[in-house]
Amino acid sequence: MRNIIVKVHPSKANLKKKDQLAWKIAEVASDKAKINNDAVEMVINRIIDNASVAIASFNREPVISARAMALAHPRKNGANIFGLSPKIKVDCEWAAWANGTAVRELDYHDTFLAADYSHPGDNIPPILAVAQQSKCSGIDLIRGILTGYEIQVNLVKGICLHEHKIDHIAHLGPSVAAGLGSLLKLKTDIIYQSVQQSLHTTISTRQSRKGEISSWKAFAPAHAGKLAIEAVDRCMRGEGAPSPIYEGEDSVIAYVLSGPKKKYFIPLPKINESKKAILETYTKEHSAEYQSQALIDLARRLNKKIKNISDITKITIETSHHTHYVIGTGANDPQKMDPNASRETLDHSIMYIFAVALEDGEWHHIKSYTPKRAKKKSTVELWRKIKTKEDPRWTKKYHDSNPKNKCFGGKVIINMKNGSKIIDEIAVADAHPSGKRPFKREQYIKKFNTLTDGIISNKESLRFLNSVQNLKILKAADLKNLNIQVIPRIRAKKSSKKVIFK
Repeated sequence: MRNIIVKVHPSKANLKKKDQLAWKIAEVASDKAKINNDAVEMVINRIIDNASVAIASFNREPVISARAMALAHPRKNGANIFGLSPKIKVDCEWAAWANGTAVRELDYHDTFLAADYSHPGDNIPPILAVAQQSKCSGIDLIRGILTGYEIQVNLVKGICLHEHKIDHIAHLGPSVAAGLGSLLKLKTDIIYQSVQQSLHTTISTRQSRKGEISSWKAFAPAHAGKLAIEAVDRCMRGEGAPSPIYEGEDSVIAYVLSGPKKKYFIPLPKINESKKAILETYTKEHSAEYQSQALIDLARRLNKKIKNISDITKITIETSHHTHYVIGTGANDPQKMDPNASRETLDHSIMYIFAVALEDGEWHHIKSYTPKRAKKKSTVELWRKIKTKEDPRWTKKYHDSNPKNKCFGGKVIINMKNGSKIIDEIAVADAHPSGKRPFKREQYIKKFNTLTDGIISNKESLRFLNSVQNLKILKAADLKNLNIQVIPRIRAKKSSKKVIFK
């Protein structure tokens, strides 16, 4: 690996193309380094993971809306939509829109946390959609996905967006553009322009993850992927981009991020170095914001130790800066304590999540979020006894540069009516690579079978799993096999609202 130093340069300096971060990213994308076998196996795992959560959300409202919009843009030789017949094809950017929304809706796919947040599996829907439309092979798709993960993970390591209240999809646009560059074997200059266009068009605020969190949380990465596809298409036609997008006098760093005096250090693979960043990422066992994963596991464990939950007087969760200020009481967000809050808000409230998991001794992607469950009297009472607190020890662990030492958990102190305290802590989720039960292929398949049960047939399940596990040898005509069709009785719901796209 090499560290790229990125900072603002005045216009008169005329920073050379090859000294810009966007160019360095493009070089990685156009580099045909040897493919790492472990990384390939993880690509397969993540395609399975994406399919699991996409099918599980098939008839949820945001997914219905996104799918309906996509179906208004049919294309004879286009891309597929998750859940529908492989004969139904739409323009690839709209397939990316529909499938990206389905993947993100349940907040249940993979994650990488460092200086910023990310769900690198968001790269898969747009790259797969373009692969299907452009008649690419399984190996082409693997290269594209590996690049998407590589760029997103390393941008997340080096550039913090959330401290400036910028949503993390600003790293997703460039990573998708780079992934598409690898997929389509584009020249470095075209990828360079595409990365810049994608960054320029995908900057948005984090209000989407605070207050009355809406369905836009699901649409946001799909939108970034769609915009990246369009950016790549424009640049393949010879069009340019705002440049230098990272280092310019009026650039993203200069006026959106930390300003002209800030230096960022971005790790990137050397030329001819295999892209393995996907191996540093991790998926979710529970449908909730990633920083809640370990604490859900701890709550399940504590459930067995506490005979009477009503005897609890106070719960303090000592955790990292990110957890405290994003999904904890440090957010100063009354919505996170509101029983009438949206599902999207509840999955960003560790107070709610911990209360339910502690009461029930389990977590369910549907049952744990129902309005009835959120309004349960005992839950509300417990919920309001919970506060979070930043502990520098956990913040330091969160940012440890060694993936094996990084922690996303916390320490829980439970005060009881009799004056006693129950204290316990957890470093990482059970399903984390360093956890008690790391996810392997077997667990990915189990998650897939659980989430698709009753929605797809056993025959369809076996067909898909066989296809994806043979990804390396799939021909262009076979990529449609990475789609999944729901059983006939699970009809695709339609919106009855008066709309533009119909």
